[in-house]
Amino acid sequence: MNQPSGTSPQLAYGIAPPDHRLPDATTLGPVRLQVADLARSIAYYHDVIGLRPLSQDDGVAVMGAHGDAEPLLYLHELKGAKPVPKRGHLGLFHLAILLPDRPALGRFLRHLAERRIPAGTSDHLVSEAIYLSDPDGLGLEIYADRPRAQWETEGRQLAMGTLPLDVESVVNAGAGVPWTGAPTGTKVGHVHLHIGDLDRGARFYHDALGMDKIVWAYPGALFLSAGGYHHHLGTNTWAKDADSARRDEARLLEWTIDVPTPDDVTAVAASMTRHDVEVTVDGAAIVMRDPWGTQVRVRATMR
Repeated sequence: MNQPSGTSPQLAYGIAPPDHRLPDATTLGPVRLQVADLARSIAYYHDVIGLRPLSQDDGVAVMGAHGDAEPLLYLHELKGAKPVPKRGHLGLFHLAILLPDRPALGRFLRHLAERRIPAGTSDHLVSEAIYLSDPDGLGLEIYADRPRAQWETEGRQLAMGTLPLDVESVVNAGAGVPWTGAPTGTKVGHVHLHIGDLDRGARFYHDALGMDKIVWAYPGALFLSAGGYHHHLGTNTWAKDADSARRDEARLLEWTIDVPTPDDVTAVAASMTRHDVEVTVDGAAIVMRDPWGTQVRVRATMR
């Protein structure tokens, strides 16, 4: 097995890929979304989600957390883009923004309540989550992780579920401190995709890209990650529309995987090529498309 930088040879849980494996230090970088009205989306992601505009030019706005210079989100305007259909297309299910701790999640939840913004909530055992849709119908999850020491396993799988959230406890964790926006340390935690077939998705993201399988018994879903995280990527077959998101719709344009070194990028490219996946070199990064057209970029954090 190819062992890139930072990769442990043994897993306490999960299933390692058969060949190339992503480094343990793998994280996610920025996500690019196509939206219908840039001003409306900037206002939503600032006023509701708490991201701050970093720059805006030629129909693209860059959003990030307060106190951090790294972009989390690029908003690309396609004027009049159609909203996401409620039945769902293949492509984005939700983008998940990870807050640094439970008190921040409590402050965010109180902020939503004070603004009377409807949201869904769930306790996933490994994390606590809030679900929203942006003005174009693109799915969002805002969440905080429980400490890894509290994560449990069921055989080789990490124990994850969808349970009612103890909303009062989460709000109380915020200690009454006002929400002032996404704090320093906020990052893209994971991306969850509608795909057409779990086995085909596993061949792309597990066998070729090199993510570990973490949870595979959840109905209609497969969760994958690097470094033992509960998931950097969720995939599911829950969409009622078997077509990929169309070019004239609000949609996910690209998501980013950050690996430690340029050698790790090269290792990913070699693995994808061995699995007959077309790889495009874009500067120091590489870009691929999964079987349903979702574009993923792999870049090195040591640039």
